[in-house]
Amino acid sequence: LDLLPNAYRVTLMGVSIEEAEVHPDRELAINPGQVFGNINGIACKDPAFGLDAVWIEPSQRDQAQTMGYTVVDASTVVATHINQIMLKHAHELLGFEEVQKLLDNLQKNSPKLVENLVPNPLPLSKLHKVLQNLLQEGVPVRDIRTIAEALAEVAPKSQDPDALTSAARVALARLIVQTIYGVSRELPVITLQPELEQLLHQAVQQALNSGGSASDAIIEPSLAEKLQRSVAKAAQQQEVAGNPAVLLVSQGVRPMLSRFLRFSVQGLNVLSYNEIPDNKQITITASVGQ
Repeated sequence: LDLLPNAYRVTLMGVSIEEAEVHPDRELAINPGQVFGNINGIACKDPAFGLDAVWIEPSQRDQAQTMGYTVVDASTVVATHINQIMLKHAHELLGFEEVQKLLDNLQKNSPKLVENLVPNPLPLSKLHKVLQNLLQEGVPVRDIRTIAEALAEVAPKSQDPDALTSAARVALARLIVQTIYGVSRELPVITLQPELEQLLHQAVQQALNSGGSASDAIIEPSLAEKLQRSVAKAAQQQEVAGNPAVLLVSQGVRPMLSRFLRFSVQGLNVLSYNEIPDNKQITITASVGQ
């Protein structure tokens, strides 16, 4: 973390990845979506979530809160932003040493599980890749035992990172869904129309037949543009309705769609039907077609 005049810069492995404005002697009034009027100050964007915000004098705190703003001090702004950056780049921070430490801790309680998993049938490099995939999609890897048990079943049959990651995600399904929806029993989701999903399945199959992975599948450019636009619109409607943005698809196309939409539709979670616990009820709020 490099401190600059009225700003700070976050670097990762010597490369600057984020920079934001900060005023230590002021407080940040964040517009959560609906406020009653404007307040004087230095207009900006909340660095953590990109919301409209204003740097105000501490004496304006009560006024801002009365108008509906969420007010936080400068240190909280920086801490929240850094936490978001850490979550966003967790997969890059996870190295082989960290993976080995996870295995060492697991071996204390489940020595046979580790012995029957790494390095045969699953090399450490493959386990590292699976854990990176999970972190990149916002899935915690604290429950390494559940992940290892799932991989131990699949690894003898497949070394494909997508297949291994999918197995781990299914094993962690309750955690994944709870992280997104909390304890809600009803899950509002976006789906794909059958014809579109079939087209995507064909693209995935072509990638697999060529020796690649599901996430390597290529979507025809005009279809890709329309899909991206339609999913973004549906996701925005979900958020306006107060629901998390979740695209629910078949397991075969999930890795490809997750990778394709990760950076273009912020905040979107791509789940497969296999990841929905039996005690949850799906409600389709939008269906995306060609």
